[in-house]
Order: sequence, then C-alpha cells, then structure tokens
Amino acid sequence: MPDPRGSVIPIVVIATLFGIAHMLTNGQYGFHRDEWQFLSDAQDLDWGFVPYPPLTAALELLGLKMFGLSLIGLRMFSVIAQSLVILASGLMARDLGGGRTAQIFAALAVGLSPVPMFEATEFQYSSFDMLWWVLIAWCVIRMLRDEEPRWWLAIGVLAGLGMQTKYSMAFFLVGVFVGVIATDARRHVASRWFWIGGVVAFLIFLPNLVWLIRHDFISYHFLQGIHARDVGQGRAHGFLRDQFLLNVNLFAAPVWLAGLYAYARDARYRMLAWMYGVPLLFMVLAQGRFYYICGVYPMLLSMGAVVCERWLRGQRAVSRKVITSVGFAGVIAIGIFAALRIVPIATSGPLRDYALKNNTDLREEIGWEELVTTVAAIRDALPVDQQAHLGIVVGNYGEYGSIALLGPRYRLPMPFTAVNTAWIRGYPTPSPTTNIVLGSSRERAEELFEGCRLAGHTANAWGVMNEESLDHPDIFVCGPARRPWSELWGHGPEFG
Repeated sequence: MPDPRGSVIPIVVIATLFGIAHMLTNGQYGFHRDEWQFLSDAQDLDWGFVPYPPLTAALELLGLKMFGLSLIGLRMFSVIAQSLVILASGLMARDLGGGRTAQIFAALAVGLSPVPMFEATEFQYSSFDMLWWVLIAWCVIRMLRDEEPRWWLAIGVLAGLGMQTKYSMAFFLVGVFVGVIATDARRHVASRWFWIGGVVAFLIFLPNLVWLIRHDFISYHFLQGIHARDVGQGRAHGFLRDQFLLNVNLFAAPVWLAGLYAYARDARYRMLAWMYGVPLLFMVLAQGRFYYICGVYPMLLSMGAVVCERWLRGQRAVSRKVITSVGFAGVIAIGIFAALRIVPIATSGPLRDYALKNNTDLREEIGWEELVTTVAAIRDALPVDQQAHLGIVVGNYGEYGSIALLGPRYRLPMPFTAVNTAWIRGYPTPSPTTNIVLGSSRERAEELFEGCRLAGHTANAWGVMNEESLDHPDIFVCGPARRPWSELWGHGPEFG
C-alpha cells in the first residue's frame, strides 16, 4: 500500500475545484478601483511605482496582451496564485508528516478562509504577496525536515519576488531571520547556501531598489502617508480580532492555535513559530491592518492539521469520526457564509444584494463604465473649440485608470492627476483651456480652476452607493487652471 502522505491527488483536486469556482464567478461585476490602478500602471511599465514594486503591474501587462480587458482573463493570475496557496498548504501538511485527513483539512480550511477567498476574486498585489509567503514557508519546512541547506536558494528567489511584489515581505523575512538566529536553525548561517540565497534575493530586488533611490524613496513616503490615514480613519482597529474572523476560517481557529503551540515546543520546527510571531508583533506595534500578515496562516493551519490528526489517532474510532466530521462541517459552513459575502456569485436578486450590502470591495467594482460614458457625454456637449483644448482632471486612481483604459473608445484625452504614480507622468502641455474635473468637491475645483460649473454626476444603473457616488459625485466643467501646472506639481504627489 502506498503511503497516503505521498499522494497529492486529493489536494490537487481541491485546489483545481476552487480555481474553477472562482473563474466561473469572477466575470460578474466590473474591475475594482485598485485593479484600474494596476491596469493604468501596466501601460507605462517601470521598475517601480509610487504605491508598490513593479511585479504586479508587469503581470497585468502580460494579462492585457493575452486577454485584453477581460475580467476573467486578467483575474486568472490571482486565481492561479490562490490555487497554488491551497495546494502548498496541503503539501506543507504532508511534509510535516500529516496523512490524507490533515492534508485535505489544511487545503479546505485555507480555501474556505475569507482573505484567501477574496484574494482570488480580484487582481491585487496582495494575492501574489500571499503566495510568496506561503511558498517560503513550504521551503523552510522542507529545509528543516530534510536538513537540506540548498533550499535557501529557492527561499532567496521567492524573497526577491516578494520584495518586487509588496514591501511588507520585509517583515516576514525578518521573522525568517529571527527564526534562524533564535533556534537550532542558526547552524544554517554557516552554510554558503544561506548567503547565496540572500544575495539572490538582493539581486532580484535590486532594480526596484535603484528605482527607489532615483525617486527619493517616494514609496516609503507613500506608505507613511497611507499608514497615517489608515490609523486616523480607524482602519487598523480590530487587528487581533480579524486574525480570527477574516485571515482564517473561524471554525479552524483551535487548529492553527494548536499548531502554533505544538511547533513552538518542537526543537526541529520551532523556527516556524518565530516566522509567525515576529511579523505579528511588528504589526501590532505599528498598528498595521489585519491582512498584512494573512500569508502566514496557511502554514499555521497546516501545522495544526498535522497536530490534530496525530491527537485524533489516539482517540476511539467513534470519537475520531465525530470530531473529524464536525471539524470539516464547521469549516465548510463558515466557508459558505464567507463566500456569500465575498464572492460575486449573482448579478441580481437577494444573493447579489446581500453581497453588495456586506462587501465594500464589491461595491467599488460598480459604475466605472458609466463614469466614462458620462464624461464622454459631457465632452460631446461642449462647443467644438473647447473640445479641441480639453483636459480631464481626476481625483483618484480608479477614475484615472478607467478613463485611461476605456476612454480611447470615446476618443477621450488621457486624464491627468497628481495622485500616486500619475504625478511622475506629469501634466499635459500646452495646458488645457477647458477641463472636465471629477473626483473633487466644488470648493476644491473652484480653488484650482476658473469658471467652474456643475455638468453632471457619477451614478450607476444598480444604484449602488460607493466612493464615487457618495464622496464626490459631482462632475464639473471648468476653465483654465488658476496657477501654472508646474507650480501645482511642485508640491509633490498626493497619496491615495
């Protein structure tokens, strides 16, 4: 009889089924505000962007060339990433000595956790960031299990890709380093493979580091500004609570806690506990948002699944079956509840209304096509001489990206804004004498431009209330800017 730990077919099937489910539902609404930013940055690829490193935009450019503006096609990369997260979770359980039950539970619990589920519904840099965290954890497990230092080379490659995806990878890498120094794994410091891995990671990250130096570490200032905003708006509240409610399937909380406790006491694998504890402590002290460390929980669930499976082996057959059945049923029930709130299952009826009521991210996918057609209609209503010298000034990256990508269908000029990387791209010359201004209050529009008048409103056919329709619904037609654009641009970028 083959060892059940050697068969990966069940977890491959689970990962594939989750991927298919997301592919079938990912075309329901529209692009999210954040996705428009990735799409617009992909049009002007560089080694860095104000909010993030370049890898996500590079993948978006590849997707655009392969699929065009296809929701399902472009989000396929996120689906693949999360399917690999599910697969790697089952593999971690297997490599820690878990049997089929542990492997299947780990894979299901990860796939049915809220944050991993969300990461497969949109094209987000956090989708790929999570993948690198999970793959690094898997490589560390293999390295510790097999006493094979050459795994540091793979860890270095993944660390470099992680730093080219999202800078929060640095916190996880600190956890890896502390885990090495604080445990018996410190023997790896004497291995050349440890240092080769570090050099490889640095070389992969180097192009973005050069870009950061050339741009005065603008991304660091962006992160400072966004963090201050998040703390001020209370977005960091409930950090510890949401580790249980959102980062992991709530019913599986006893499982990952058991795994953390058991492996913190295990001499061989104690490093894994440090890889969780250090990023967690950093984020608690820095008031980070809950999902910044979501990538570490698949490792904990895999550890816990193995621990619980071993404990169950010592129980009577009836108890073992009852506890196992309750565990799987509870995880599936919580997963279904999360899916109804997170996944865009329906485009009409009570399921759609329930999801839109409870999920602000889904609401931010609605109305972008209508916004662009509204701007085009306002342009078409202008006198010909005003259309000839027209600018479109936007207030956020969602407006910028949607008009930049959809505007050519309506012969709209490229929008411009001082928000994020668009600030680096500059402003049009010669300066427009007529401007359509959106994403701004009347007071702000009149402060920047002459002769503003209300010309329209942002709206959507579903009547969904989101940032566009609630916070700045008015669209203005204004005359020229009151001050030279060079002076306005001299204040530096706005962060959003």
